[in-house]
Amino acid sequence: MCKFQFFYVLLLFQWEQSVSRLGAVALHFLSPHPAHVTAAPLTLASSAAGSFGPAGTMSVVKLEECRERIRTELDNVVDFWLKYSHDTVHGGFFTCIGRDGKVYDELKYVWLQGRQVWMYCRLYRTMDRFRKPEILEAAIAGGAFLRKFARVSSGGSGPWKCAFCLTRDGKAVKIQRTIFSECFYIMAMDELSRVTGDKDMQLEAEQMMQQLIYWVRKDSSGLGRPQLSGDVPTNSMAVPMMLLCLVQQLSEGRGQEVVQKYRELGSWCVQEILQHIQRDGTAILENVSLEGAELPGCQGRLQNPGHALEAGWFLLQFSAEQGDEDLQRTAIDKFVELPYQYGWDKEHGGLFYFLDVDGHCPTQLEWSMKLWWPHCEALIAFLMAYSQTKRPELLERFSQVYEYIFGHFPDAKSGEWFGYLTQEGKVALDFKGGPFKGFFHVPRCLYMCERILDDLLTNKD
Repeated sequence: MCKFQFFYVLLLFQWEQSVSRLGAVALHFLSPHPAHVTAAPLTLASSAAGSFGPAGTMSVVKLEECRERIRTELDNVVDFWLKYSHDTVHGGFFTCIGRDGKVYDELKYVWLQGRQVWMYCRLYRTMDRFRKPEILEAAIAGGAFLRKFARVSSGGSGPWKCAFCLTRDGKAVKIQRTIFSECFYIMAMDELSRVTGDKDMQLEAEQMMQQLIYWVRKDSSGLGRPQLSGDVPTNSMAVPMMLLCLVQQLSEGRGQEVVQKYRELGSWCVQEILQHIQRDGTAILENVSLEGAELPGCQGRLQNPGHALEAGWFLLQFSAEQGDEDLQRTAIDKFVELPYQYGWDKEHGGLFYFLDVDGHCPTQLEWSMKLWWPHCEALIAFLMAYSQTKRPELLERFSQVYEYIFGHFPDAKSGEWFGYLTQEGKVALDFKGGPFKGFFHVPRCLYMCERILDDLLTNKD
C-alpha cells in the first residue's frame, strides 16, 4: 500500500470513529435560505481604489466583484454535479467522484443523497436561473431512490431507520446508530414536497421528525446503541444544531400552526447549543455533559472551529426570526468571532479542523488540515453577521476567509473544489466527492452568500 493510500484509509477510519463516538462532529447541515434574514441598509465606500474604503469598510465595487465570482463559481459547481453525479441506470447520485469527474466508487451515502436532493430543490425553487427541467428531474429521481431504498426496518414493530450507505442498486450496506441519515432524509422530503406539491412527502418528513424528537428527548434505545456502564451521556453540539435546522426547514412558509408546533423544540435546541459556551465564555467545546458541564479527557477538550461557526449562523437566523438581540450578540461574539480567533492558523492561513482547548495535540489525524466545509461555514457566518449589524470588522473577516477560499480550494482546471488541504494549504486529497463531501457545503455556501450580497447591494445607501 502506498503512503497516500495508507493515509487515506487512516483518515477515513479516524473520521468514522469520530462521527460514531462524538456525535457526528463533522456534520454540517441544511438551513432555510437567507430570505429569513433581513439585511440592514448597507453603508459602504464607493471608491474603486481598493478592497476597503474609509474606516475599513469594503468598497461596493469589491463586494460586487465578490458576488460575481461567487455567482460564477456556483454555476460551475452545479454544472459539475449535473454532468458527473447522476446514475441514470439505478437512480440516485454518485458521490465518490475523482478530480476529473470519473466515479471511483459506486457506493451511495444516504447523507449525501438527501443533501443533493435538498440542494437541487432549493436552487430550483428560489433562483430563477436554476429553474431548469434537468434539475427538477434529477431531484425527483433522487427522492424516488431515497424513498425506495434508504429506509431499513429495524425488525418487528420498531421504527424505521435509514441506512448510512447503500450499494449502487440500493441494497443497505451499513446503518449508523445516530439520527443523521434520518435528518437528511427529512430535509430532502420536505424540500422536494415544496417543488412538487406532493403532500405525502411532507407528511412523511413530519412523521420522521416526530421519531427523531422521541429518540433525542425521550428514549434513544431505538437507535440501537447499547447502554454501557462506562459511557457517559453527552450533549454533542451536532444534535441540537441539526434539530434546529430541521425546525426551520419544516416551519418555513407553512403558517402559524406549524410554527407553533415546533416553537418549544426550537427554543430547546438553542439552549442546548448555548451550553457549549464554556470556561467563562472563552471557549466553545464540541461535547459537554447533559447538564452543560465540561467533560474530562480528549472528548471534553475537543474544539471544532468550523462547527462552532456553523452554529453561529444557525443562531443568527433564529435570532432574526425571533427578534432576539441578546441571542444575536451571543451568536456573533461566542460562535463567530471566538472560534475564528482560536481556530485561524496565523502562520499559514485557514481554519484548523480540530483543536484541543488546553493546547494538547488533538488525537484526530486530520486535526491540522484545512477542509472545505469549515471555510464555507465561516464565509456564511461573517457575511450574515455583517448583514445584520454593519460592523466593519466582520466584513474584514469575510474578506480574509474569501481570499483564502478562492486562493486554495477551487480547481480551475477540472471544476468544483478540492476538499482536503495540508496545513500549509497544498492539496492532500484531490477527489471532488467522497463519503462525506458531496453536492452540499460548497453550493449551499455560494448560494447563501450570493443571496446575502444581493440584499446588501440592493439596500446600500
